[in-house]
Amino acid sequence: MKLYSLSVLYKGDPKVVLLKAAYDVSSFSFFQRSSVQEFMTFTSQLIVERSAKGSRASVKEQEYLCHVYVRNDSLAGVVVADNEYPSRVAFSLLEKVLDDFSKQVDRIDWPVGSPATIEYTGLDAHLSRYQNPREADPMTKVQAELDETKIILHNTMESLLERGEKLDDLVSKSEVLGIQSKAFYKTARKQNSCCAIM
Repeated sequence: MKLYSLSVLYKGDPKVVLLKAAYDVSSFSFFQRSSVQEFMTFTSQLIVERSAKGSRASVKEQEYLCHVYVRNDSLAGVVVADNEYPSRVAFSLLEKVLDDFSKQVDRIDWPVGSPATIEYTGLDAHLSRYQNPREADPMTKVQAELDETKIILHNTMESLLERGEKLDDLVSKSEVLGIQSKAFYKTARKQNSCCAIM
């Protein structure tokens, strides 16, 4: 699970404006990083441009999953992640970032802003914090703990069933031994009665 980019954009009438972005392209080779970053910026702008105000969506692009959230006030956020990253965590990250951004940056600056002019430094911290969704999101952490507990319970139930099967085998063997001991007793009694008469 990996986050590659986190962008804040403004959905204007003529075009979409990138306000601020943070990237983690360390998993790519040095020579690919700039083109991957441009791809993520272009894809983010294109997805916001085609999304309606007040909507959330997840769009698959090659091996990436782009989560977009466009608020009614035209402020938008895009997370580019791999396919395994949980969408619920991505949308909670977008909501948190957009709320934080709207509190720190004046609404007047949104339509005319650019990454160089907008003073907002929280994206890098959010991007690094949310790389591990289990640590960042308490709900995901609880879900992971529940999954681990479920696995332990399944293993315990399987071992109990195996013990039950072993107990059933022991019961059937003891029944066979009981029948054989009764037969031995009868045979021994017959043998002893034959010997006692003579």
